[in-house]
Amino acid sequence: MARFNPYLNFNGNAEEAFNFYKSVFGGEFAMLMRFRDVPGNEKMPAEVLDKIMHIALPIGNGNMLMASDTLESLGQNLVVGNNHYFMLGVDSKEEADTLFAKLSINGTVEMPLQDTFWGDYYGSFTDQFGIQWMIDYEYPKA
Repeated sequence: MARFNPYLNFNGNAEEAFNFYKSVFGGEFAMLMRFRDVPGNEKMPAEVLDKIMHIALPIGNGNMLMASDTLESLGQNLVVGNNHYFMLGVDSKEEADTLFAKLSINGTVEMPLQDTFWGDYYGSFTDQFGIQWMIDYEYPKA
């Protein structure tokens, strides 16, 4: 069954926000990736390289609070109301394909499901009701 996690977007201050959330919830970041970790980062403005591409903080029994910075210099636009997604972490590629296909009917695909540079099978879309979703399958680690 899918794991259901909130995914937040920030206007360049994701690291500050997550350091605050870490002080509230405790624990350590499960993942922290910066834009400098993205293939092709040499085409990005220098001032965005240390911004957060993805961060995850465990906040309880299997729950994660996740986020990234949304950067205008990369063609992204944060508007209050579009600064969150629902992230579904699934148990198989087949489940990812099924949920993606069903939930995205009459919606707008942002990123088709595909293998990613960080090693997961991932895609994102806005459903027909304006709700933003991410579907992620993390391949088993050897």
